[in-house]
Amino acid sequence: MEISVQISLYPLGKEHLSQDISGFVELLRAKGLRCEVGRMSTVLSGNSDDVFGALKEAYSFMASRGACVMVSTISNACPV
Repeated sequence: MEISVQISLYPLGKEHLSQDISGFVELLRAKGLRCEVGRMSTVLSGNSDDVFGALKEAYSFMASRGACVMVSTISNACPV
C-alpha cells in the first residue's frame, strides 16, 4: 500500500537544529523514498513497509544522538 507521512522532527536541548534535521532528511532520502522538505515539516511517500522501516531507522538514529520529538500524520488517502 502506498502512503504519505507528514513528519516534524524536534531535536531537544540543542542550540542549532538545522544539522540534525538535515541529517534526518538525508537518512530518509537514502532509502529511495519520495521526500518533500518544507519549512515546518517533511512529506515522505512510498510503500508502507519501506516508509515505516525508514522512519524507524531514522528516528532511532536521531534518538541515539540526544532527546528528540517526532510528530507524524499518516495517510493512505492523500495524494502520493
